[in-house]
Amino acid sequence: MTTSTHPGPVTAPAGVAAASATGLTKVYGAGETQVVALDQVSVDFRKGEFTAIMGPSGSGKSTLMHCMAGLDSVSGGSARIGDTELTTLKEKKLTQLRRDKIGFIFQAFNLLPTLNALENITLPLDIAGRKADQVWLDRVVETVGLSGRLKHRPSELSGGQQQRVAVARALASQPEIIFGDEPTGNLDSRSGAEVLGFLRNSVRELNQTVVIVTHDPVAASYADRVVFLADGRIVDDMAAPTAEKVLERMKGFDAKGRTS
Repeated sequence: MTTSTHPGPVTAPAGVAAASATGLTKVYGAGETQVVALDQVSVDFRKGEFTAIMGPSGSGKSTLMHCMAGLDSVSGGSARIGDTELTTLKEKKLTQLRRDKIGFIFQAFNLLPTLNALENITLPLDIAGRKADQVWLDRVVETVGLSGRLKHRPSELSGGQQQRVAVARALASQPEIIFGDEPTGNLDSRSGAEVLGFLRNSVRELNQTVVIVTHDPVAASYADRVVFLADGRIVDDMAAPTAEKVLERMKGFDAKGRTS
């Protein structure tokens, strides 16, 4: 992705964390094949703030996001959405929490080809038997720039437009927090910049909380803050990032993902 002009980060309000981890540990396998993906990670993602998670391949950034979003179990420690502890929830309650309080944007869009854009946006609400707040829905659609594309099916939309539908779908239920796993990874630079701009606007204009995993310093520069992981541990926390500052920090990691 190439550098593009975009509105700079805004100062996020101080307050309660939208999501937080304390001593979070995730271990895969056992014995000689054991891999510690997360090693005693403690971090807060504050309400009304855009955070990017970065680190070398295998650093644990996607694992952290999946554990915080309730998509993966943890081996130890605490993971919370607001005041709700995820690690003690039974599957039914966890599913309900993911549906009601969490929005997730996948790299592969995950749109249903037989539904038009509006139907894809409201699908999670329809499944939950909830009616969309029309005022909020109109505002979301306007924010992501889809007003003229609501009746189009995914095959009639560009990659950037499809990802905008995915962003709107994540916003539609007014979740407490939105997670995005490489949300611009399958997009060209222009489309990626558009989607990042919409996420930035959702924080500024809709007071949304957004956390994304990315490998791209330009994508990270749209955030208010960047959290860096290496070997399953948080090694740095950068406020008001720029693409240049992030790239310089990433150069501090060698091929094994350790700090230099």
